[in-house]
Amino acid sequence: MYLTMNRFKVKPGSEEAFEEVWKTRDSHLKTVPGFVGFHLLKGPDKETYRLYASHTFWESEAAFTAWTKSEAFRAAHKGAKGPSDMYLEPPELEIFESVQALS
Repeated sequence: MYLTMNRFKVKPGSEEAFEEVWKTRDSHLKTVPGFVGFHLLKGPDKETYRLYASHTFWESEAAFTAWTKSEAFRAAHKGAKGPSDMYLEPPELEIFESVQALS
């Protein structure tokens, strides 16, 4: 399993707009080989921002890398960012490779 995660620090008052961008975009993920799942998570409300995280699960690093080079990736990210003034800072990408899995 391979997990990519983006952390977003969304300015107070922009939460609804941020969520709407994600809920209404066509991610094209369901058609991508190696895609396992996606979650958009709302985290704690801090003094200067609301933390969000997007988690995308992949079968392998190769599947994720292929996605980032695909036309589907470009189509999914075209205009997906939303107004830049809703963010406290740019999103932070974190990548994890599974070392143990329990079910």
